[in-house]
Amino acid sequence: MGLDNVAVHWPRTGRFYDPVAPAEFVDFGEIVDLPQVSAPTAALAELIAKTGTVRATAYTELVDLILGLENVLYATDAAAEEEDPVIDPDGCAWVAGGIERFVAAHRPFGEAVTFESVSAVLRSLLADGRLAEQQLRWLDSRLDGLRDEAGAPPQWSFTCPELGVLAAFYRRCADRGYAVYADA
Repeated sequence: MGLDNVAVHWPRTGRFYDPVAPAEFVDFGEIVDLPQVSAPTAALAELIAKTGTVRATAYTELVDLILGLENVLYATDAAAEEEDPVIDPDGCAWVAGGIERFVAAHRPFGEAVTFESVSAVLRSLLADGRLAEQQLRWLDSRLDGLRDEAGAPPQWSFTCPELGVLAAFYRRCADRGYAVYADA
């Protein structure tokens, strides 16, 4: 199994959230026909176009690192408060904005998004900020925490266009007032 992020209508009416009709995302299917689109990017776009859903499991570590929190796509803050695990439209805008800013900052490092390139991008972004030294120590701690027992980094294999599609899903939800239900 895994984690799915499902676009739902906001706010909830009744006991359950109503899924958004996939027709609201049908234009994501056009990405599949673009020249030189990678297979993972096409697969993500096609899934969104057909279901209004993102299989979020593969992206959780990366999104958590980019946004500086844990279990963002699981909506655990809501679950901890005994609320439904939902990312509201404002939260969707925040997720989309963070991924969009990361993708823009990653462009000088190339299209391939790896553990090493993520580290380089985040270091460059934090180095110019207030409390840079403290934030860089925090980043080093987070990066070390992602390594396995042997010290090997996660074998991420994403591209900027793929993450752009991911961000576009959350942006669409935010812009249209939808929420995202974290279905684990």
